[in-house]
Amino acid sequence: MNGKPYIASVTPQFALPGGEVRISGSGLRPQEMRRPIVRFGDEPGGVVISSDDFVVARVPEGANSGPVVVIPDEATSNGFDLKVAVPIAENLHPVTNPAIDHEGSLFVTFSGSRGQKVPVSIYKIDTSYHVKPFLAELMNAHGVAFDREGQMYVSSRQNGTVYRVAPNGTMSAYAEGMGVATGIAFDREQNLYVGDRSGTIFKIARDRQTFVFATLEPSVSAYHLAFGPDQSLYVTGPTTSSYDAIYRIDPHGDGSLFFRGLGRPQGMAFDASGNLYVAASFTGKRGIVRITPDKQATLCVSGQNLVGLCFAPGRAAVLATTSAVFHLSWNIQGLPLLP
Repeated sequence: MNGKPYIASVTPQFALPGGEVRISGSGLRPQEMRRPIVRFGDEPGGVVISSDDFVVARVPEGANSGPVVVIPDEATSNGFDLKVAVPIAENLHPVTNPAIDHEGSLFVTFSGSRGQKVPVSIYKIDTSYHVKPFLAELMNAHGVAFDREGQMYVSSRQNGTVYRVAPNGTMSAYAEGMGVATGIAFDREQNLYVGDRSGTIFKIARDRQTFVFATLEPSVSAYHLAFGPDQSLYVTGPTTSSYDAIYRIDPHGDGSLFFRGLGRPQGMAFDASGNLYVAASFTGKRGIVRITPDKQATLCVSGQNLVGLCFAPGRAAVLATTSAVFHLSWNIQGLPLLP
């Protein structure tokens, strides 16, 4: 490009502050073998690796969506757009997906460590992004799900109970005795499924009869659950391995391996086209990984400490880290959780 620095691509094209992106092009390295300057809008980013044809840079705190440029010497490259997620609430402790009710309000847990009693278990974030305490008396809140009528259900890792929670925050036990109750999800018939860290998945019918629906290996905790468009239940259980799997359990309770090769896969969500999105590491890079129905995987959002996501109205997504939640304008239509 006439000897000037040139950016051909930035991957992935979506990121959280702190996430790393790969900037590919030509003429990106200074002649004196120094590291180039990379700017995300007006904010300088940290350069992790640099060469003439690519740079790996870290998105700085405070960065906004907009052009990324590389300045190796005097000349500045062309700008290449990057979408950066916007923080909407901080000082939280989510451990899985956030959840959105029928009115568009967002609910996020402050789970705490096992056995820790925190002042607020669940926060409510309204459509104006005002954060308010919602539920205080539930220890180790984990999964949150809504049924077709908009009724909230929350699992507790502390006592193996799923609670039904009224709009005013009053809660009552809905089902008990499910070990270390973690992920929860509803199917189309409004049966509730609850994962246990020992690999058991319980099915709770609308009349509250409880069955063992499926059993994975005891080393695979059923920590996160999501139903796909095929009405199969998808399950992740993160370990310390960099080669973890996502499991698929069909409507009859028969399990199979869906995809292997992720590091600490956690919360999941499907889009309307049947692609699965999971908070995980892939090829050593952390963020949101998209897995197509034919099992092709791509890192599509870069970000550290991600634990889950949910799709929001307006073709957007809400992403949860271990301490905060972010809004991302993503232009993806999520799969309705309860069609």
